[in-house]
Amino acid sequence: MNGITTRGTKSASEVGQQSLFYHGQAKDFVGLHEQVETSVNLLDSLESFLSTFQKDLSSVSGQISELQERSKDIDNRLKSRRRIEKPLSSLLSDLAIPPSLAITILDTDVGEPWIATITDFERRLDLLKVRSRVKAARDLGDVAEGLRIVAATKLRTFFLALLQPIRTSVTTNMQVMQTSVFVKYRALYAFLQRQASNVAGEVQRAYIGTARTYYETGFRRYVRSLGWIKARTPEKPESIISGNGDNGGPYLDQDRLAYAKIDGPGVILAYMADDKTHEEPIEAVLRSLFLVLMDNATAEYAFIATFFRSESFAPPPAVETNSALFSPTATLLSPDFDGRSNAGSEIGMHVSRPFSGNGNGPRDLIAQPSHMDKAERAPLDAIWKQILDPVLEYCKTFVTTVLEPMPPAVPLLTMIRLTEAVITEVQKRDCPPLENFLFAMRLQLWPAFQKIMSEHCNSLKKLAEGGTASYFNRAVSTTDASVANICNKYVVMFNSFVILTDQDEETMIFSNLLRLRQELTKLIARHTENINDDVAKATKQSAMYEVLLQGLNKGTHLSTHPKSQKEIAYWAEKEEEARRRIVSIAQSRRIGKR
Repeated sequence: MNGITTRGTKSASEVGQQSLFYHGQAKDFVGLHEQVETSVNLLDSLESFLSTFQKDLSSVSGQISELQERSKDIDNRLKSRRRIEKPLSSLLSDLAIPPSLAITILDTDVGEPWIATITDFERRLDLLKVRSRVKAARDLGDVAEGLRIVAATKLRTFFLALLQPIRTSVTTNMQVMQTSVFVKYRALYAFLQRQASNVAGEVQRAYIGTARTYYETGFRRYVRSLGWIKARTPEKPESIISGNGDNGGPYLDQDRLAYAKIDGPGVILAYMADDKTHEEPIEAVLRSLFLVLMDNATAEYAFIATFFRSESFAPPPAVETNSALFSPTATLLSPDFDGRSNAGSEIGMHVSRPFSGNGNGPRDLIAQPSHMDKAERAPLDAIWKQILDPVLEYCKTFVTTVLEPMPPAVPLLTMIRLTEAVITEVQKRDCPPLENFLFAMRLQLWPAFQKIMSEHCNSLKKLAEGGTASYFNRAVSTTDASVANICNKYVVMFNSFVILTDQDEETMIFSNLLRLRQELTKLIARHTENINDDVAKATKQSAMYEVLLQGLNKGTHLSTHPKSQKEIAYWAEKEEEARRRIVSIAQSRRIGKR
């Protein structure tokens, strides 16, 4: 019991002590409690703030996403704008007519600056037509049309004014005007062809009329001068059987044969006719006419093909013009220049070569008619014929006077070879209309040559047969001198024909020479047939053959020709036969005396 009481007393004492302890710590516990409440309140406040921040952050994130979407949209729109920027800029550039272009056309005279301006203007005109569905293009159409009319009007006046010096004075150098002025402004005329065809046609007709008058006047004066010179040295037909060699006999005139080629003596100039003592052979006169015709006609055709040809619009590349291509000093020769193919007259109508190019120049400066088809050539040929028809008539008439009276065979063949050489050169220069005319002239000369050769053959045949000669002279008897003269004439004719013939076989030439040889052989036989002494007869024949051989062997350049070798072999065989007869007869006589 006491133990129990003791334990109870101790428990109460411990409780009291603890109570006193807690009472002593009450303030601390209250303070701690307050701090906990404060912390809880702060946590609640922080929780509320974090909740609000999360909401705000979600809102900002949405706004950023929206801004990103808007940025992507703006970027796409920018890319789209950039894609259409160049086409739109090009469209505006094409449709707009720069003030400088309009000022050049409206306020300045036609000159070199117009070449680039008109090319740019025509490009814009074509683009306005292509973009006619664009309202801006339709709005500018009236302005562009007004500028087109002004440009066409000024260009018409400009080109007609260029022709005025040629109209007022035939001493104006036509080729210099063509190469230095007209060709330079070819692009302006091409603009008229495409954008104002009526004005281009008017300019073309004006040029045709001016050039026709220019060439007609010049050639009329030149042909008249050649006629005066021709009249001073008339070429009379002379039969191969005429004459007896008293005047020294015939000889081979190499100087006259040189007129068969283009490369050779200088041409006759018109002023030379004023000297009444000046004389030229008929071949030189015709050569001068043909070379003047060739140089002027081919140059004119080349200019026509360059200037008046039609072509679609294509802005030329920026290539530097080859100044030597159309330089007057490079392509023109003065009528007083005594050189290769330097044909001319008092009006200076001569060009040594037509327009040409090396293929590296702009399109407007290179005209190659050979590259054109027949349809493209036809209008150019028509223009050329309208301009040069009077000239061709003068030349045709002059050739007719050359054949009346008929010239000797060698000068006639020289003129034929000259015509063929000119045709070859014209073919190189590519002028078909002139080529056709010269073919007609050659066809006119060949029958005359055949006629004169037939007369020679017939007269020699009749003489060999003992009859009378027709056409040339009355009948003549044969003497040693006359037969020797005929042999010399035959040699000169044969050698001349060989020099004038490049081909080894030419039927028209050598068939006539063969006929003459046959008749000459008969003539020699007939001339010696009345000699009773066989040795004297063979000796005379041998002497005649020796005359022929000596003439044929003159000049190594002649004896190397195949026909010359055959001819020499023929007469050498004849001469050898005569010598054998002399030896044989002499031996027979010596045997008979024994």
